[in-house]
Amino acid sequence: MGDKGLEKQKKAEQLENERRVENLIDIVENKTRTDRHLEQHSDIGDPDRLDHAKEVQDARETQIENLKNAIVYGDNSKNDTEDQISNLKDNYTFAEGYINHNGDHMSDKAYNNLKKKQENRKEQLDQLQ
Repeated sequence: MGDKGLEKQKKAEQLENERRVENLIDIVENKTRTDRHLEQHSDIGDPDRLDHAKEVQDARETQIENLKNAIVYGDNSKNDTEDQISNLKDNYTFAEGYINHNGDHMSDKAYNNLKKKQENRKEQLDQLQ
């Protein structure tokens, strides 16, 4: 591979890591926000929804670990891509449900931010598939 090929590969790896870091930040923010919500409202919530929230949190922890490993070790394997696609689909579906259920009660800023994140997830899915 020539110098230009190496430069192109390095740039692609940098962009991928940038995307991974942004995804990691989003997941950590969502996990933190949900943790706070669970701490504050777990006594008044529906037990079935609490179980679902805990499952989502467990999935987020797995995503965080996978992204950390991918960033640190640069693992770009096919399984990694499949995991990313699966995680993006899960996050997209979860966020759509959240928007449908809570959209009327959200501030315009929060609603617009979540819609923008959804657009970004859709773009990432299109790129990975």
